[in-house]
Amino acid sequence: MHYVNSKSILSNKNGMNLYRGCSHGCIYCDSRSKVYNMNHDFEDIEIKANAIELLKKALKSKREKIMIGTGAMTDPYIPIEEELNHLRQSLELIYKYGHGFTCITKSDLILRDLDLLKKINKKSKVVVQMTLTTYDEDLCKVLEPNVSSTKERVKVLEQLNKSNIPTVVWLCPILPFINDTEENINGIIDYCIETNVEGIICFGIGMTLREGNREYFYKNLDKSFPALKEKYIETYGNSYILNSPNNKKLMEMFYKRTKENNIMNNPNEIFEYLNELPNKDNTKQTTFF
Repeated sequence: MHYVNSKSILSNKNGMNLYRGCSHGCIYCDSRSKVYNMNHDFEDIEIKANAIELLKKALKSKREKIMIGTGAMTDPYIPIEEELNHLRQSLELIYKYGHGFTCITKSDLILRDLDLLKKINKKSKVVVQMTLTTYDEDLCKVLEPNVSSTKERVKVLEQLNKSNIPTVVWLCPILPFINDTEENINGIIDYCIETNVEGIICFGIGMTLREGNREYFYKNLDKSFPALKEKYIETYGNSYILNSPNNKKLMEMFYKRTKENNIMNNPNEIFEYLNELPNKDNTKQTTFF
């Protein structure tokens, strides 16, 4: 890991990244793409040394109550957070100044902060977004080797549901020829129904690849799925969007099952929900998406 000083902590849409880089090792990670101009090894976590001071100043000066979002580029609950507590300190500030919070994660470390999440949710709003890609536990360890297993993440969803904290699941990416099956999609949807999630974000059955993450993905295919890289190259070439051959059938199933169970399935509708901040003190609100 290494430290840098930053000029700001919140984007113009109120997104926050305390860290850059990740140690989860997910073989498909788009954040490895060169387009993001990360000028250090991906596993060498960059830490914003002055992040907490910047956040305090930013939140204190906000006239409007906002939803703070994090996790779009780097999971905020990577293992180093357990030592540094930067996200926990951020949550304390978010609670102090009355703002809302949402994050995307794959880690059960989030339960460490359940006390603060409940306090923020009572005062304003919290939505936890959990990524689920793989119903099969053994396959999960191959695709997402250094992070909480799918069953561990589902236990987080269960605990959050018991604590009346709303959740959303990201059902992506789904890797062609690997986990683009009815069994996988049905299994994940079953978990979502059991844990009472508000919505499932799915842009289609497939994935994206571009320079940076393509090379890492293919390297891992060679390691765990011999000869599959050649099938990807033959089928997709250098395409950015890689739709599964099963996309149409699986998306029809996805829409049918989510509709039957009153789970939001339109990404735009879900993003609107994530941005909504209850008007508990008659203040205005702004969004981060």
